[in-house]
Amino acid sequence: MKLEWMGDHRDVVEALIHYCNIYAGVYRIEKMQYEGITYSYSQIQVLEYLLENEERNENMSSIAQRLGITRSNFTKIINRLERKGLVERVRAPGSRRDLCVCVNDLGRTLYEDYAKGVLKRHFEPMFRDLDKLTPESRAIVRDALMDAMGGVRPKRTEETK
Repeated sequence: MKLEWMGDHRDVVEALIHYCNIYAGVYRIEKMQYEGITYSYSQIQVLEYLLENEERNENMSSIAQRLGITRSNFTKIINRLERKGLVERVRAPGSRRDLCVCVNDLGRTLYEDYAKGVLKRHFEPMFRDLDKLTPESRAIVRDALMDAMGGVRPKRTEETK
């Protein structure tokens, strides 16, 4: 039986579900390795967020909320990253209570190694296809994915307006 409610979008929905199922299956498994340090996609996602937003000096609760994970799961990930020697907890500027998490040199090096590999293996083929779209079309795809997941749309830049 063909499911009519998806209309002409069945192929996109199927590809998205396939991608999400594969990602969900490996998200927490520490199967990647850098110089004897194993890590998971969930851990690398947190490192990536911390590196990209380090000037914000956000507390751990704020970061967990922005990543869409519970504070307890975020804390568990940070604890693992700290035990592996990839991050450090420091007091937030101007606060005696709030802690910020900083990626140290080893964490940066591990992330750079990961980024080179994941770009080549996974994202270059996707980026080649996405480069065929206009910036406006890419923004529509992004917005459709965010809306489907109930997320808040990122603010549009001048390039995507």
